[in-house]
Amino acid sequence: MPVRLGPLVYRSGELLCYAAGVALSGFFLVQLAQGEVERQGGISEFQQAAEMYAVDPSPTVQPVADTASLESALAQSAGDPDTSLWAPGRVADYQASLQAELPPVVGVLEIPSVGVKVPVYQSNSELVMDRGAGIIDGMAYPHEPGNIGISGHRDGYFRALKDIKVGDPILLETLEGPKRFHIAATEIVAIGDKRLLRDTKDQTVTLVTCYPFYFVGHAPKRFIVTAQLDTTYVNQN
Repeated sequence: MPVRLGPLVYRSGELLCYAAGVALSGFFLVQLAQGEVERQGGISEFQQAAEMYAVDPSPTVQPVADTASLESALAQSAGDPDTSLWAPGRVADYQASLQAELPPVVGVLEIPSVGVKVPVYQSNSELVMDRGAGIIDGMAYPHEPGNIGISGHRDGYFRALKDIKVGDPILLETLEGPKRFHIAATEIVAIGDKRLLRDTKDQTVTLVTCYPFYFVGHAPKRFIVTAQLDTTYVNQN
């Protein structure tokens, strides 16, 4: 004769399922809150480090030890881009890139005169440049001495470079604090011309994008911006 489960057993099962659901929901909410606290903590930590460098740029100021938090803070500090000059296809590529996993952010490049503020990633793949700008292979990172080569798409973030002028300031947020440069020259070169990508004794910034800015198809040339370190400000490591 089959054994029938009574109402009490069914009720107990329902209560157990309900309790498990509440516990899982609580765990999920705790994880969300913890993630937000960590994100805000990383941003705050980076801002405090930047303020310390602004007050005292001497080598005695030590960089914040948590590099991962600083990388996250750098990425957050760039904010959402102004896409008013972008090609429609590049806007779509940017939105698609938001779902992709990218290499670490090693800096934030800001050029106030043309409204550029872009995260700088560790490499310069097509996907990276859909999201921001990237370090050219073999060139220095923002926290290293030498020639810091940064490339970006001409129909995205770097389209604003068409309005740049010699003397304009550049701010480069790095894992060691802010560095300030000023634009020394702009030049249009052939694709294969690598002269301006050579390493330099002094710390410099070289921005690279395709040219002409509004060319249909594969652009035949490159637009190069070179910037020198402003020794009036901050660390020069």
